[in-house]
Amino acid sequence: MTTNPHLGSDSLPVPDEGGIDSERADAGDEHPQNIKRVATASFVGTLIEFYDFGVYGFAAALVFGKVFFPALGGAAATVAAFATFGVAFVARPVGAVLFGHFGDRLGRKKTLVVTLLMMGIATVLVGSMPSAETIGVFAPILLVVLRIVQGLAAGGEWAGAVLFAAENAPKNKRGFWSMFASLGAGVAVALAPLSFLVTGLLMSDEAFLAYGWRIPFLLSIVLLVLGLWIRVSMDETPVFKSEMEQEKAATIPFVEAIKHKGRDICLAGGMMIVTFSYGYLGVTYLTNYGTSTLGFERPLVLTISVVGGLFYTLGILLSGLYSDALGRRRTVIIAAITGLVWALILFPLINTGFIAVFGIGVIATLFIAGIALGPMSAFVSELFPTRYRYTAVGLSYNIAGVVGGAIVPLLGVSITASHGAIAFSFLLAGLALISLICVLVLKETKDNELDEISA
Repeated sequence: MTTNPHLGSDSLPVPDEGGIDSERADAGDEHPQNIKRVATASFVGTLIEFYDFGVYGFAAALVFGKVFFPALGGAAATVAAFATFGVAFVARPVGAVLFGHFGDRLGRKKTLVVTLLMMGIATVLVGSMPSAETIGVFAPILLVVLRIVQGLAAGGEWAGAVLFAAENAPKNKRGFWSMFASLGAGVAVALAPLSFLVTGLLMSDEAFLAYGWRIPFLLSIVLLVLGLWIRVSMDETPVFKSEMEQEKAATIPFVEAIKHKGRDICLAGGMMIVTFSYGYLGVTYLTNYGTSTLGFERPLVLTISVVGGLFYTLGILLSGLYSDALGRRRTVIIAAITGLVWALILFPLINTGFIAVFGIGVIATLFIAGIALGPMSAFVSELFPTRYRYTAVGLSYNIAGVVGGAIVPLLGVSITASHGAIAFSFLLAGLALISLICVLVLKETKDNELDEISA
């Protein structure tokens, strides 16, 4: 094992296993990027993207019904607010195809800069937008348009950030280093409610509803500048550069991905449903359920969400770390089985009406989601060849997003109102079962070489 003398002992280890890693070791004029810098870039990028995406979710749960749909009132306004939240998940597969095409043709780095700009600008504009009282029906229309822009950007973000880490990482630690892209999303889950909590504590409920909710959106401009500075300073991944040097780029990555790996895309998407459904259950749906149905104070519920976000991050860290030893497949199986059982006992527990029990419910739900997400970065990267990997990974991730991320917040309110929480529990258990079946069909991938996967 060697290290690059220009980067010091922290540079990317080069295993003697052949493939792209050994090629980099033999190329005296090439300097592999410091893996810690790569991991930091992936982490910060997804932190910013998913902070922007997350603050919308909390705003939808807490204030958007009143600000943009006041005429509907009550549960109907909440459903409408969650519908605008779900619109992004419909746009995300389109973003996966669009940015996957450019990511596979032009490179991971350039594409990630564009997705970051789109997400950041759209988020700031949401925070600046007039309410329905000011411009009437145009307010929700503009909200939906900006949400679609966010969805397109998010559709291309996670896949690119994951590949940026995975394609720089040594094989024997790919699970750990790839996990940092997802870890950024985990920290964002804690940071988004924290921004609302602090803002709400500094002003009255009336002031928060009038303008305070806008502050977390406007603050994202600081994160946007930081993220751009980091991403522009990074180089393209060595795996992608090697592919371009051999002129192996796919002409139309989407067509090739569907033609050759359509089955694996569907299975990977199904496998990730448990991550999305439990993640957005804990982040969005339970926030609204705790304040509206159980009647808990907003600061208490947001504090629980912050702690839940920290446990979500811990779950990602632990499962990403141990997936290198246990395997990606086994780790996800454990999470899916745990999620299936947890779905059936969650609502009977939190409906006892005790704030401490509600807190345990949120924390455990997000921890399970984190355990499921940790190995995914490496797992899906190792399923697909480089020539259309960005497209295939993005499609898989966003198929899961449409099913798990849009259905849970949107249908949860209406199902619970019509048939009770137990019916919603069975829906969640069914989603976890789909993930379990899909991961059982897939094979273990941790020993795959990224530059040798058959196209």
